[in-house]
Amino acid sequence: MSSDNEIAIEELPGDFAIWLFIFAELTVFAIFFFCYSWMHSHNPEMFQAGQKNLHPIAGLINTVALITSSYTVALSVLFVHQGKRYLCQLSLMLSILMGLIYVFTKLWEYGELFDAGYDLSTNNFYMFYFFTTGFHFMHVLLGLIVLAIMVFRLNSNEALKVESGNLESAASYWHMIDLLWIILFPLVYVL
Repeated sequence: MSSDNEIAIEELPGDFAIWLFIFAELTVFAIFFFCYSWMHSHNPEMFQAGQKNLHPIAGLINTVALITSSYTVALSVLFVHQGKRYLCQLSLMLSILMGLIYVFTKLWEYGELFDAGYDLSTNNFYMFYFFTTGFHFMHVLLGLIVLAIMVFRLNSNEALKVESGNLESAASYWHMIDLLWIILFPLVYVL
């Protein structure tokens, strides 16, 4: 039993190395967000004109898909600790499905913009838009691969104990992806 003066320190979920990686990735995205904001403040008309060509409904669909997938990933971690392998795998598969909704919606949106003649070289808005959302898109693809691997690695009740730390690491990475989109969506589509 701890005394009132002691502070309980919880361990970070997953492996410490994933937290170093997440911190590095968040730092890179923070630099992107800063540069985007700086360029936006110096070219507000260009950025407002560019935003008018985006598809905010597609951005909203992606936001709902990623928030839902973060919830189902959190459920999978809960289920792995409860020893509920089937529910853990089902939650991961739902997360993958939500991630795929993001992927196909984003590919549709990119296709619409490319068909309209917009690409990285159009202007600074589109350069930042495609580069930043494309970099995020690559993180989503990597996250989907990791989640799919976890579905297959959790193939027995014995694997639940062995793989719980790996699942926590995968979930932490997936939550980072969701957090980044929650920042990207209003920054690029709304503000």
